[in-house]
Amino acid sequence: MSRQSHPYAGDGSHTSSYYAASANPSPERPELKGDHEIDVCIVGAGYSGLSTGLHLAEKGYKVVIIEGARVGWGASGRNGGQIVNGLNASLQTIKRRYGQDTATFVAGLVQEGGEIIRERVRTYDIECDLKEKNIFTGLTPAHMRELEERQKLWQSYGIDNQEMLDKDQLRAHVNSDLYEGGLIDHSGGHMHPLNLALGEAAAFEKNGGTIYEMSPVTDVDHDAPRPVVRTAKGTMTCKTLVLCGNAYLGHVVPTLTPRVMPVSTQVMATEPLSEAQAHALLPTDACIEDIRYILDYYRLSGDKRMLFGGGTVYGGADPRDIKAKLKRNMDKVFPQLKDVKIDYAWSGNFALSFSRVPQMGRIGDNTYFAHGYSGHGVTGSHTFGRILSEAIDGDLTRFDVFANVPWFPFPGGRMLRVPYSVMGSWWYGLRDRLGV
Repeated sequence: MSRQSHPYAGDGSHTSSYYAASANPSPERPELKGDHEIDVCIVGAGYSGLSTGLHLAEKGYKVVIIEGARVGWGASGRNGGQIVNGLNASLQTIKRRYGQDTATFVAGLVQEGGEIIRERVRTYDIECDLKEKNIFTGLTPAHMRELEERQKLWQSYGIDNQEMLDKDQLRAHVNSDLYEGGLIDHSGGHMHPLNLALGEAAAFEKNGGTIYEMSPVTDVDHDAPRPVVRTAKGTMTCKTLVLCGNAYLGHVVPTLTPRVMPVSTQVMATEPLSEAQAHALLPTDACIEDIRYILDYYRLSGDKRMLFGGGTVYGGADPRDIKAKLKRNMDKVFPQLKDVKIDYAWSGNFALSFSRVPQMGRIGDNTYFAHGYSGHGVTGSHTFGRILSEAIDGDLTRFDVFANVPWFPFPGGRMLRVPYSVMGSWWYGLRDRLGV
């Protein structure tokens, strides 16, 4: 396949991450060339597009996915690999902003994404190092009160698979002196995110779907009776269009540009640890994230590397030295790893919405979109993909709830949204440091 430079993706190759280095074999798909017609065209071969496409293909729809780089090139192939239930915005926040009915609706689907992932792995025999359980950790008494309130709130909605852990109980899962305790979610988990995406792409193709890679979209005519997607070498006319570019859609669809902001987060991978080392650090092999505004998240890979992530850069820029940035944080959590070698370090963007609630909607009659998972896209994207497929198949019940949730632009517009968000992160970071 020919390689060419693309504005957002370089030559389209996967970033030099541990995930790319350990990816399962995957074919290189053709570029979109010439003029074509299809029932459903999806832009973006990340989790949202793959989930939507696979659900529709299973229903018998003729579907193509157009990807600007390779399958899973964006956040879906770079993230922390954690199956964390819930949205970025809490159920309490959703209730306060949008009412009890919306909060009850969201509570009914916060665990659905993880269930979809597990079903896909089972049904299509996807090899992605799927493991169980995730733990939220607290560094202060205030954090522990927040976790206790979260558990009680979720229990009030009938979600009863979370368990509080005091400092000693947490030690059975995380061998660190940093924390006051935690909350374990027995329905959470973690996996190799790029291999999950590649497996879902193969399942989509097995069900008759077609994927075009290395085909950045240059223009979208969503006002036409039959939407048209244009790339440098081809066009795709469709009955229904689904936009799933998320943080990497850029300015191709101006209507969506002000709705989200790209934000980068970073991950690094150590050299493989011995079985004894790995067990001493994370005895139950659960994945971990703390509950600070700018948080640390980490887990063990299938070959016993410590995968450690964190940090936030508004606007989507990469830090100058990812290893130095993350190594300081990892050494605070695990001084035992002070001298360990770091084999990989990478960055990637997620799409942040101002409300921290993901957005789903429709432009005109035949163009759907989903984006803005705000750092909780692994599960949210799989759920939204199913809901989008339901809507396209004629059942708008769940789609309409999300489509009717108000969205708000970032204060200051595109020019000031980054400095505004940085100021906010300083404020919440200060609260974390003060323990309030």
